[in-house]
This record gives sequence, C-alpha cells and structure tokens, in this order.
Amino acid sequence: MNKKNLSLWLLGFVSLLFIFTLTFCSQSNTSEPSTALADSTEETSNEDSTNDNHDSRKNKNSLINNNIDNTIKSSSDEADIHNNIENHIESNQADVNNSVDNTMNSHGGQINNSIGNLIEVEDGNVKNFINNHVNSGENNTIDNSVTNHIDVNIGLNVTNNITNDITATSNGTANEENNNGENGSSDEETPETVWGVDSASLTTNELLACVRANFGDPEVWGRYLGTNEGVSYGLTENETDLLHSNDIQILVIWNHFTDGTGYENGENEATAAVETARELGIPEGVALFANVEPIYPIDSAFIQAWHDVMSESEFSSGIYGIFDPSEELYVAFEEAAIEDPSILDEMYVWTAAPNEGITTEANAPENNPEYPDGALLAGWQYGIDAETCNFDTNLFDGQVLDVLW
Repeated sequence: MNKKNLSLWLLGFVSLLFIFTLTFCSQSNTSEPSTALADSTEETSNEDSTNDNHDSRKNKNSLINNNIDNTIKSSSDEADIHNNIENHIESNQADVNNSVDNTMNSHGGQINNSIGNLIEVEDGNVKNFINNHVNSGENNTIDNSVTNHIDVNIGLNVTNNITNDITATSNGTANEENNNGENGSSDEETPETVWGVDSASLTTNELLACVRANFGDPEVWGRYLGTNEGVSYGLTENETDLLHSNDIQILVIWNHFTDGTGYENGENEATAAVETARELGIPEGVALFANVEPIYPIDSAFIQAWHDVMSESEFSSGIYGIFDPSEELYVAFEEAAIEDPSILDEMYVWTAAPNEGITTEANAPENNPEYPDGALLAGWQYGIDAETCNFDTNLFDGQVLDVLW
C-alpha cells in the first residue's frame, strides 16, 4: 500500500470513529420523572396517555404531579382519548396531584379517563381533577373512573373533582359515566359519632394520660390557634406530634375576638385565622372554627364574612357556640343562611347546646344536640369544665373527621 492510499484509509477510519462517538454521547436516559406531561394539539383522532408512578421509599416524602392535556381537532373522523394514571406510593408523607384536561372537537368519539391511587402513608394530600370539554354533533361517550385505595395512619385529604362540559347539536347525543370509585382507607367505615375533648391547656403526656385514665380514649382533641393571653394556650408543633402519634385528630379553633359583628370585622378575623393556620402548617381542607362565646355580640354579617374568607382560602368553614334557639348566635346564623344557602351546606356547626355535664366516654349521653335545621353538624360539646384534667367533653359527628387535622 502506497503512502497516499494509507493516508486516505486512516482519514476514513478516524471519521467513522468520530461519528460513532458523537452518536453514542448524544443518547440520554431519564428515569422516574416527578412530573409527567402529555400535551397534544393537532389534527388527530386517537390519543393514548399512560403514567405509572411507583414510589416505595420508606421514611421519605413523596411528591407526584401528573398533568395530561389533550386537545383534539378532527373534522372528519371520530376522536378517541384514553388517559390512564396509576400511582403506587409508600412513604411518610405524600402529595399527589393528578390533573386531566381534554378538549375534543370532532364528529364524535369517546373519552376514557382512569386514575388509580394505591397509597400507604402517615399523612398527605391527594387531588384528582378531570375536566372534559366536548363540542360535537354526533354520539359521545365519556367514562371517568377515579379509585383511591388508601392505608393511612394519621390523616389524608382527598379531593375528587370531575367536570363534563358537553355541547351537541340537536341530532347528537352524549353519554356520560362518572365512577368516583373508592375514597377512603383500609380502616373501618366512618362511625356515626366519636367521643372527644377540647381544652385551653397545652396538651402534654400527663394531660393525655389523665384524660385516658379518668374519662376515656378521645379520637378528637379541640385546640386553639395562637395563644390568647389569660384565656388559652396556642397549639404547638409538639402537641400536634403528640396527638397525631396517638391517633387523635385535632379540631382547630380561633378565639381572638370578643365582638362578632360587622362584615369587615369578620373578614379581618378570618384572614388572621387563615394566616396563623398557614404558619403552623395546617393542611388544606381542615376546618377553622370561629369561637363565639355567649357573651359576645354576633350578627349575620360577621358569619357571612367568616364563611366567605374560608371559602376563598384552602381551609373549610366552621363556627362554635351555643346554638340554642333563644341565643343570638342561632338567630344570626339562620339569617346568614337565608342570605347565602351555601352556609347551611358548607359551614360546620359545633354546638354547645344543651349542656348535659361532664361524663366519661362510656357514660356519654345519647346524641341529641340543638342546632339550626339543615345545618352541617360538626359535633356537640355536651359537658364543660371538668374539674379533673381541665377539659370539655364532646360527641363529634363522623362527617367532621374529613375536615380535622
């Protein structure tokens, strides 16, 4: 081989080696994305999106965000959209956000949305949102399925929201099927009532032992947001850990006012309560209860403002007081509910009427509270000021467990 041919051969070999190296280094491998996003806006008739997340890490926090956004525009063919999200989580705390948005403009077709969560946690939040927007002149089928299998030790907030917005011509029909599946845990069904206490004192191991030894085993413990000098100690992080470690849920109370009149006043108090709750790390969905003592003046404007601020925040609305028909609070609440019916449906009422006196859990009275007709009952404080241990006794409605911490 002459020198010229040898040079050409070496030049070719080096070129091939360079191309191979460049190709190999340009490859990438990404595993376990924290956010899965499928976004399609094109002329197409089929869209398949599948997210399958597994997180079995012990003693860690987990955050999973699944966002699927499909926009289908098809002038001639039917459109089929299939979305499937599966989350399997085992950790101390988990925040799961599943969001599916479908917009379909076609001659017809079907949308299948499936969200499944298998969650084993101590605490966390699960939010499932499905929004379907269909503009079609032919047959449409929408099948939404949300299933949550939850094994939880402390508390988990679950929100399912399904919206179907369908526009069809007079010749078209639309079929909808929404299956919310199972929301709950592997525990027993929600009880009708549970026994609990509330206290202005700091919760200590000694106080908890006193309650258990002399009265019973509370499932709910009412405590106050922020210290009110001379009245109540504010809830602390140590108390929260102690109560949660003993499988006791916390009912959150705001008692930093003595005048319950006026919309602006109610708005200010509710805003302060929301800010304090955020500082303490109280999760969304938990109800904040305005504490209205019998000597406080109260009117419907204050109640309306409290409810408005809570409804616009991440928290739920609640109010405490003596809901006897002869009391000013009872009258003010009914007036507010007439002006805004959502108060009846959304504002939790914790009543202190009638007062039957302190008892043990085993000797609690038959559940017979007084409160406005149609109101959302949180519970009944049937006994106040126990001489031993310094607390009040309650029967809480099972439905309020969903908005406790």
